Amino acid sequence: MSRPVTPLLDRVAGPADLKAFSDTELAAVAEELRAEVVSAVSETGGHLGSSLGVVELSVAIHAVFNTPHDKLVWDVGHQCYPHKILTGRRDRIRTLRQKDGLSGFTKRAESEFDPFGAAHSSTSISAALGFATARDLGMSTGDAIAVIGDGSISAGMAYEALNNAGHEGRRLFVILNDNEMSIAPPVGAMSKYLSGLYAEGSPFPMLKDLAEGFEAGLPAPLRDSARRARELVTGQSEKGTLFEQLGFSYIGPIDGHDMSQLLPVLRSVQTRATGPVLIHCCTVKGKGYQPAESSPDCYHGVAKFDVSTGTQKKSAPNAPSYTSVFGSTLVKEAERDPRIVAVTAAMPSGTGLDKMAERFPARTFDVGIAEQHAVTFSAGLAATGMKPFCAIYSSFLQRGYDQIVHDVALQNLPVRFPIDRAGLVGADGPTHAGAFDIGYLTHLPNFTVMAASDEAELVHMIATAVDHDAGPIAFRYPRGAGVGVDLPAQGMPLEIGKGRIVREGNDVAILSFGAHLSECHLAAERLEAQGVSVTIADARFAKPLDHELIRQLVRHHGALVTVEQGARGGFGGHVLEWLASEGAFDRGLKIRTLTLPDRFIDQASPEEMYADAQLSSHDIAATCLETMGVVTGRFGKQLA
Repeated sequence: MSRPVTPLLDRVAGPADLKAFSDTELAAVAEELRAEVVSAVSETGGHLGSSLGVVELSVAIHAVFNTPHDKLVWDVGHQCYPHKILTGRRDRIRTLRQKDGLSGFTKRAESEFDPFGAAHSSTSISAALGFATARDLGMSTGDAIAVIGDGSISAGMAYEALNNAGHEGRRLFVILNDNEMSIAPPVGAMSKYLSGLYAEGSPFPMLKDLAEGFEAGLPAPLRDSARRARELVTGQSEKGTLFEQLGFSYIGPIDGHDMSQLLPVLRSVQTRATGPVLIHCCTVKGKGYQPAESSPDCYHGVAKFDVSTGTQKKSAPNAPSYTSVFGSTLVKEAERDPRIVAVTAAMPSGTGLDKMAERFPARTFDVGIAEQHAVTFSAGLAATGMKPFCAIYSSFLQRGYDQIVHDVALQNLPVRFPIDRAGLVGADGPTHAGAFDIGYLTHLPNFTVMAASDEAELVHMIATAVDHDAGPIAFRYPRGAGVGVDLPAQGMPLEIGKGRIVREGNDVAILSFGAHLSECHLAAERLEAQGVSVTIADARFAKPLDHELIRQLVRHHGALVTVEQGARGGFGGHVLEWLASEGAFDRGLKIRTLTLPDRFIDQASPEEMYADAQLSSHDIAATCLETMGVVTGRFGKQLA
């Protein structure tokens, strides 16, 4: 595959090199940078649309400010590919999101140009304020710049940070990257006004003059458009923008793809600002690459693709994804039960709720990037007798934990939590891994916690959740395709707290919780080849535990190994605690618990990540043999 010709970008080893270019050359660098991003992501996959939307912004910020002394914080960080290319990582950009390669997000351990790691939204302003405050307290750090999207700034944490930053009054720059709105000014009108702000020999305007004169200097039609744009974003008019009410100087909106607008504004604020400034930039996701611009989701996350056509090279799965099974099944259940409603926090397609939204739009709610609100909103729905399914990824649900505890569990409200992306997720790496939900939910009173071992079990667990009104209930399932089992025409509610035996043997028992059951079957085949007879049980429930099933496994086998796709202190921990309370260890019980290790695992394929975690079928089989090797005999006294 041919690479783009980039003579100017080839001269950029780091941001300092950008300062030698003229403004016209910087605009050309941006075009070359865009071509390089498209070329690289076509080979690796990743977040293309968001990165293409901030190409000019990336060039302009690094050309004006003095990174890494000045701290540039990208909110979420999924738009950081141009930033990585400009900051000395171009030679590794085609290792993006791969094992031992560059992270798809900003990462402190990767570069001094990534001062704050990210991957979840709405943290940038808080972090940037931390840097600004440390600077004012004497630490060796420069300006702080937060780049936050219009979606991320809708979250409560962003407004908490804006409120605090406005109160503190410290010099701080927040760039609102708004790709949901465009005021589409005639070519040249706004550029002409802004270019005068930085004319050679002219004094810099004060920020108040810059903000007020920005609109006042435009022709009437443009002035009206700019005013409407401000009001669309802020909801404020006569008393100033919401940001100004919070203590920020507000400048904008400006065209985030026009270097003749970006550069003079950034230079002006960098020179004159004494307090917090918010610069409102309008951008287009996927800018400059037609397939990305025209795509309904703007190529937010893509597989490898053909640059000339934009066709993604996704392999056809052998089975439907867990996400699609959830979405389709919930629609079927909602057709039968009008009390079912669905809630998502800005991830309708990612969670499969786009199907529910299409079929039942009045019963599907996308609350934006607001997981805390999503949980408590669902609790309010449940309090009326509705059946809310609050569908949030495992690692995203962590953000609503206080609400899960106090608004759901404490009040014993029957909110249903479908938890997608459980376990290790591959290229998105540790920030998106669903490692902790088993532990953080099973510790809560009133909760029922399930995990699907395959897509058919997921269908039954959805039916179980629909039927369960006694309290909150959660069911977890992984990213990607199922194992290929036949799906039932209709799910049947499971008996709460009851697992099942899926393979019978005599020597060792494997008790699996969740989607690693298929790996346990492979481990059993390895063991059977060595003459070891294996029982496999699918726990189904981590809470409540199936005590009778565990008793049977302990009673009839020389050893017990639990397996789960979660961190220590989860399912296996509960099994150990219950067995200890029953006095099982007083009678020579031989048991091991296989969990994710007590460390974060960097991005790779899911198979490579589970191998790194020592949770492959080989590892499971080896653990069974090791456990049996220290067994001197069968368990004597049975559990009471």
